[in-house]
Formats: sequence, C-alpha cells, structure tokens
Amino acid sequence: MRDDPREFAASTPCAGEAGHTGDWRNKRPVVSPAACVAAKAGKDTCRICWAYCPDGCIRFDAGPEIDYDYCKGCGICAEECPSGAITMVPEHEAGTGAG
Repeated sequence: MRDDPREFAASTPCAGEAGHTGDWRNKRPVVSPAACVAAKAGKDTCRICWAYCPDGCIRFDAGPEIDYDYCKGCGICAEECPSGAITMVPEHEAGTGAG
C-alpha cells in the first residue's frame, strides 16, 4: 500500500520508437473552454481528462490543452469529461491532419 493515497501515475509525452503518434488518428478531441466547468470557475481544470489520458498529452495549466502530436484519438478524455466539454471530431473536419 502506498504511503500517500493522493499519488497516482501519469505519463509524459516523449518521442518514442514510433515518434509522434498523432498522425494516424481518425478523430481528435476538441475542447470547448466555454463548456469546461473548471475553466468557467477560473480554475486550471478539474483534471479528470488529464488523469485519464493514457498518453499524457493533456496540459492543465491554462485550461485543458491537448498536444495533438501525441494524441492517438482514443476518446477517453471525452468519455470521462463530466461537463461534456471535450468532443471527438473526425480528423478531416478538424481542418488539419495530424497535430
């Protein structure tokens, strides 16, 4: 058992063997800051999207910001967002290919 129950693991994006991973994504998560409950309250974020992201590609210092170079488009952040502020958009509708 861990000493501090508040500790948890989080990954950090880095160039791996495959390099940037976002160039094969079919959908990308798009954040609506107006819908983000924490951003509207003037806080960083609730950090739920950040905590659940398996690729560690969400920053929370200025509201949720996604690093599309490493985002694989899994949709976990959108699924876990309690306010529905993150939606998955087809990559071709996002206007730019990969990150």
